[in-house]
Amino acid sequence: MPASDPEKLIAKADKLTKLSLTRWSADWRNATLLYEEAANLFRVAKKNEKAKEAFEKASKGQEMLSSPWDAAKDMESAAALAKELGNWNEVSDFYRRASELYMECGRPQPASDALAKAARALEDTIPDAAVQLYNDASTILEEDGKEQMAFDLYRAASSVYIKLEKYSDAAASLLQLGLAADKCNATNSQCKAYLGAIIVYLYAHDFKQAEKCYNDCSQ
Repeated sequence: MPASDPEKLIAKADKLTKLSLTRWSADWRNATLLYEEAANLFRVAKKNEKAKEAFEKASKGQEMLSSPWDAAKDMESAAALAKELGNWNEVSDFYRRASELYMECGRPQPASDALAKAARALEDTIPDAAVQLYNDASTILEEDGKEQMAFDLYRAASSVYIKLEKYSDAAASLLQLGLAADKCNATNSQCKAYLGAIIVYLYAHDFKQAEKCYNDCSQ
């Protein structure tokens, strides 16, 4: 087999991570480089399942090397391939893991972005999981004091809730957007959010909540 054969690279990398009488410690540095090289070769060859598995192994290797940023990047690559394969549970799990790894680096923005990518991928297939991912993504930004960057996440969550006919949840997301906009002095976005919540309540024939929302917003 040629040296660039990804199967051969995986076999060599696996061997480097296993202890034996002649190897008393795993060589994660070289193994991880081989996993990443193999993953990219598999991806180019459109062997997505094998590419995904190789990126998973590469991510673990980066963790073993105390490099959570690179581990997160490899995990995101695995998640993107899981999406192409239609493995929706893996899409959620892998992006969540990538988000956790970004948080280990103290990088809330890419951590939130990873969850948002998962949410967008799951909107049509597992919408309940998608809205939870959107909510978790916005929470990360809120806790980092970056509410303005969460505006689109609130809107996206509200849209999915409407598709699920969960109108009170949709309105609640828009009200959260209104509160976040208020903190940022984004008056235009705030007014649109509150108006959107009122419209959702009216569409759901919840006139009492629509009136309450209108009165609260008018104060």
